[in-house]
Amino acid sequence: MIPTITAEEVRQKLQNGEKLALIDVREEDEVAEGMIPEAEHIVMGTIPGELDRLDQETNYVIVCRSGVRSENVARFLIENGYKATNMTGGMLNYTGETAPKK
Repeated sequence: MIPTITAEEVRQKLQNGEKLALIDVREEDEVAEGMIPEAEHIVMGTIPGELDRLDQETNYVIVCRSGVRSENVARFLIENGYKATNMTGGMLNYTGETAPKK
C-alpha cells in the first residue's frame, strides 16, 4: 500500500508553513507551465539514477500531472528503502501557488 496525501492537504500544509520534501516527476514541458515552487524537479525516467541524491530518512511527497506516475515513483522509492507518499490527483487537483520551473 502506497501512502497518499491529497493535493488540497499539500496546499494546506504549505500554506501553514510546513516544510515538505516535494519531488515533481513530470516532464520538462509540463513543469515549464508551472509547478509547486517548493518542489524539486526530477523527471520520472531519471529517478533510478538520482537515488544517491535522496535521503532514506526523508518522506518525499511525489507529484505528477494526475497521480499515476507519482504513484509508480513512490512505489519504486519504497521498494528501494525510501519513504514516499503519492499526491493523489496530481497537479490537476492542486489549487495552490505554482510557478514555472526556475
